[in-house]
Amino acid sequence: QVQLVESGGGLVQAGGSLRLSCVVSGTIFSVNAMGWYRQAPGKQRELVATIDSGGSTNYAETVKGRFTISRDNAKKTVYLQMIGLKPEDTAVYYCALIGSRLYWGQGTQVTVSS
Repeated sequence: QVQLVESGGGLVQAGGSLRLSCVVSGTIFSVNAMGWYRQAPGKQRELVATIDSGGSTNYAETVKGRFTISRDNAKKTVYLQMIGLKPEDTAVYYCALIGSRLYWGQGTQVTVSS
């Protein structure tokens, strides 16, 4: 059974930083692409960043230059380093394993105060 567990969310002031982590179990982590998505109140879930099995990354335009996705295959963990946070980054952030289907974590709340 594939499981994803996120951590690292919280409340931070505008301009601050947070690092999200997502630990994966129940599957071969290294061969799968991983992603971070977010969903703000009243809005659809949107893609934030992805990283493939070879380490190639892709970012939403709104976070380029501020967010960095990375992975540690030995720890079966994917990270999202966020700097320069803005109030509009406030959302529940979800980790996803991109395999034959999308597997989701439970989400972690990120709140950025102005």
